[in-house]
Amino acid sequence: MGITTTIKDRIAEIVFDVPPVNAFDSQTWMSLPAIITAVASNPDVNCVLIRAAEESRGFCGGVDIKEMQAHPERITVLNRGNYLTFKAIRDAEVPVVVAAHKFVIGGGIGICGAADTIIAADDAFFSLPEVDRGAMGGASHLSRMLPLHKVRAAFFTGGNIPAEEAYRLGAVEKVVPRADLVAEARAFCAIVASKSRKALVIAKEALNGLEPRDVDRGYRWEQGFTLEMYMHEDSQKARDAFVETGKAAQF
Repeated sequence: MGITTTIKDRIAEIVFDVPPVNAFDSQTWMSLPAIITAVASNPDVNCVLIRAAEESRGFCGGVDIKEMQAHPERITVLNRGNYLTFKAIRDAEVPVVVAAHKFVIGGGIGICGAADTIIAADDAFFSLPEVDRGAMGGASHLSRMLPLHKVRAAFFTGGNIPAEEAYRLGAVEKVVPRADLVAEARAFCAIVASKSRKALVIAKEALNGLEPRDVDRGYRWEQGFTLEMYMHEDSQKARDAFVETGKAAQF
């Protein structure tokens, strides 16, 4: 269990297996950038696949709310780990593909939004419940996936966006049966990995430079509001309610 990496046929797989829901504490988030950068810069790797273990309940539950409830002073470490993780994915030398099943929440959105391509299981859904967790953040990367008004509706309500809807809006490359997710994702990665590594590296840099907005600077802007929200009493109330009841606090 934990976060493991393997390299085979020019594809590096980073696999999340952090029970119960792949919600990472601040130190785990801080460890991810080096892992991602190391595999993406390996000359034997042409494509990176990020996924959860097949038996995991979902792709990523975001941050460990229990840690933040007990140690709100760790917010700056968590913020930095999130920022560096997403930046490492977007800055990776080679294309990064995400294979997502079931829940993609909070920080999971950042991982998907920073990646190059998403293959989703038919049971996957995307959600930013930050407004119910006493936090902010994630909209910068969700905006890389979805139209502006869809992002705002999802953010203000904390609602879920099913994989089929994300596919309809262009965020997801392919929706596949849950049982076929890993095989389908590996097949897509194999096509990418068959290309010239030099061409992929140049293409990734060129495509990043073509984007109309800087997602990393946008996320740093958001994180300033995350810190502001964490300092408000409503933030602690929201975290307490989630940890104690699993539901949103009533205001």
